[in-house]
Amino acid sequence: MKRNWMAYAVALVCVLFVLAACGKGEDKAPTTSNDDKKTGTTEETEKYKIGVTQIVEHPSLNAAYDGFKKAIEDAGLDVEYDVQNAQNDNSVNTTIANNLAGSGVDLIFANSTPSAQAVAAVTQDIPVVFTSVTDAVTAELVASMESPGANLTGTIDNHPDAIPNTMKLLQEMGAKNVGMVFNAGEQNSRAQVDAVKELLKDMDMKVEEAAVATSADVKQAAESLIGKVDAFYIITDNTVVSALESVIDVANENKIPMMVGEFDSVKRGGLAAYGFEYYDIGYEAGEMAVKILKGESEPATLPVQVPQNLKLIMNKDTADAIELDIKDEWNAEFSD
Repeated sequence: MKRNWMAYAVALVCVLFVLAACGKGEDKAPTTSNDDKKTGTTEETEKYKIGVTQIVEHPSLNAAYDGFKKAIEDAGLDVEYDVQNAQNDNSVNTTIANNLAGSGVDLIFANSTPSAQAVAAVTQDIPVVFTSVTDAVTAELVASMESPGANLTGTIDNHPDAIPNTMKLLQEMGAKNVGMVFNAGEQNSRAQVDAVKELLKDMDMKVEEAAVATSADVKQAAESLIGKVDAFYIITDNTVVSALESVIDVANENKIPMMVGEFDSVKRGGLAAYGFEYYDIGYEAGEMAVKILKGESEPATLPVQVPQNLKLIMNKDTADAIELDIKDEWNAEFSD
């Protein structure tokens, strides 16, 4: 009996030794960290979530968003979008910003100055890439164009030569008094109007302002300038551009040339614009977002970009309607 007990004891010790050895050599199931995914050290693809906030629905902003998505697609990123539009309502704009900031998105794409400002007010941590912003410094979105300094960067829709070229062209058309219809509550718009007024001090021209609060006010505001102006300049004001046809009707009925701030407004009936494609600045913003999501850059050190390829586009049908002769030296291209 004693010999059997000893045999059992030896056998038990052997079993325990084998089990212990197995435990020490057991491999854990492989895991993949977010850093691994982003740097491509595994085959698993990172899925990102991007929140999109846009102040209002109109062709230029829509084109910028299309360009942004295309850049993301071209980079091969797997992205889920949460797209929200404020329909030009400031309270909704604020609500959208708060919702996106608390929704766990990896990055926010802010399409317009008001959209970017609302987001900047509620998050200092989530990376934000903006576009369709006219003056990012004055709007207090970045510390400087070269060194944004916080969690925001992006592309602007204000080429430094656009306004000077526009005013020079209106002067060549014989304009002395330029009517500007705009929403004074938009920082983007106030900055442009002030820039025009400063420029015209040396050109023997002046600005006649007509402020609006909603798109419903646009036609009446334009009509209030008839008899006071011999040209219109409709800047990239979201409120006015969303009701652009109202100003086009007033300008054409009175045979007044109406310069606009971007090409989509020329296609809709504006006379001409020195500009660029909003799709392009959206695409460039998307390229910046890719760098941020992949960990290659940070908003604080990624310079804000200006539009490229400034050119003059004119609407020949509108020129004919107001009986304007297009001069060869303007080197204009024509809208479709």
